[in-house]
Amino acid sequence: MDWVIGVDFGSDSARAVVVDTEDGHKIGEGICDYPRWMKNQYCNPSKGMFRQHPQDYIEALERSVGAALKAAGPKAGERIRAISVDTTGSTPCPVDENGTPLALLPECSDNPNAMFYLWKDHTAIAEAIEINDALRSFEGEDYTRFQGTYSSEWYWAKILHGVRNDETVKRKAYSWVEHCDWIPALLSGRTKPETMYRCSCAAGHKALWHSDFDGLPSAICLGSVDPYLATMVKRYTKEPQTSVHPVGKITKEWAKRLGLNENVVIGGSSLDAHAGAVGAGIKPGTLVKVVGTSTVGMLVNTREDLRGSDLKDCCGQAENSIIPGYIGMEAGQAAFGDIYSWYRRILLWPVKEMIRQMGMDSKDEERYISMMQKNLINKLCQDAVSIKDDEDLIVLDWFNGRRYPMINESVKGAVSGLTLGTDAVSLFRSIVLSTVFGSRRIFDSFITRGIKIDEVITVGGIAKRSPLVMQMMADVLKRTIKVARSEQACAQGAAMYGAVAAGIYPDLLKAQEHMVEGFERIYTPDVKMFEKYDILYKKYLSLGRHIEQIQGDM
Repeated sequence: MDWVIGVDFGSDSARAVVVDTEDGHKIGEGICDYPRWMKNQYCNPSKGMFRQHPQDYIEALERSVGAALKAAGPKAGERIRAISVDTTGSTPCPVDENGTPLALLPECSDNPNAMFYLWKDHTAIAEAIEINDALRSFEGEDYTRFQGTYSSEWYWAKILHGVRNDETVKRKAYSWVEHCDWIPALLSGRTKPETMYRCSCAAGHKALWHSDFDGLPSAICLGSVDPYLATMVKRYTKEPQTSVHPVGKITKEWAKRLGLNENVVIGGSSLDAHAGAVGAGIKPGTLVKVVGTSTVGMLVNTREDLRGSDLKDCCGQAENSIIPGYIGMEAGQAAFGDIYSWYRRILLWPVKEMIRQMGMDSKDEERYISMMQKNLINKLCQDAVSIKDDEDLIVLDWFNGRRYPMINESVKGAVSGLTLGTDAVSLFRSIVLSTVFGSRRIFDSFITRGIKIDEVITVGGIAKRSPLVMQMMADVLKRTIKVARSEQACAQGAAMYGAVAAGIYPDLLKAQEHMVEGFERIYTPDVKMFEKYDILYKKYLSLGRHIEQIQGDM
């Protein structure tokens, strides 16, 4: 049998699956939380700073793969043909000449600026503004025409912020690499920045690599913002490769550390949402939405079919993204499930404080708080199903800025229509509706620009666990919503990359025919809800315009 491993590096943990390439059956699975991240180390949410230590990734890789192989049975490591990964992004890190993350050097081990800048790190808003000014019009070229407004979440902005705020990092950083590039480099031993594998998904969507530009934006253009960026362009010499590219064989060291044979092929990588789309069965005409802490909606199409379409404000486009040979399009919300988690923290704050004052045993205290955290959202969802929408209570979902359409990272969330009769459940239902309305804005932006969408597939924790959110999404979008069966769609997609990289299948579409696991539930839109949600959606849009004007004047 041909077995492969896919590893999904998410925001909180790494998840590994051992997959049989014949039918996509999952043979073993392992999950490991990032130890330092779970202790809230190296982060400052009030400043939008979210950093992750590379050692977290290394430890989670070893433990998750080890657990998956153990679950797969004796000598499973001998049967593995390939391993591929996906990661969050843009999640870059400064590295030295050997490609070693600076945080793995003793003198930088506790410096957050020497670590990976997680995708949702928003410390580079000011730098993104500067970069946009330079990219929009340089010697007649608009380098933003395939991505729209350049985001503080992306590669160049984070680099610029990092070196402007830390002279040590600026002095020691020979280059910067994405998380999705570093893991294949680490496993294959090809870590030199000039020659290491660079993922076409991250290169196109986050660093703006495109054939129309003959590569990256001009070094002169980026150098006009800061000379350091010009140097980084010159050191980004390797042309990006697709997710199914065979990077090389696993090193002896990593074969031993992971319990694998030394003939394992290291496949290419991608961003986590893209891998999830592949794992769910994306193809032309299919919109796949990853619904979790944030959302990403993805489509693929040919360059010929997109010619003449102006998608600049509604999504980002990149070559060989998601499925090699196609233009990958992505658009998403910067916060979705994160808003539900925020509401849970608000409600649980007095509970936690009171419990800590009761003098309970520390283990009992931790167990009780953990139970409350686990069950509160489920209880809110259950009760919210039976209540009616308050037509005056409107929430705006821009708690982490607005990503698409029309990126604006400075706008904030809002609530309108609160009364003394507003209770916890009705407010929660309005919060959920706001996140679904945010998804409709993106959906409508595709449709109005002539993009054909034949079906909608969802993946992610919220898609699988919340009938309230999924039925509401079907009613608001007026489309059938299919929920992918795979528990680990992103890792499943990464496993498909490995299957192609090892030569088991000739291309990704053929691998999908055998390895996609289908759907576990289908939500049909309720026609009776259309008019009601259309009215509330218009109020949501009106509130958005009003709030954006107010915040713009502040």
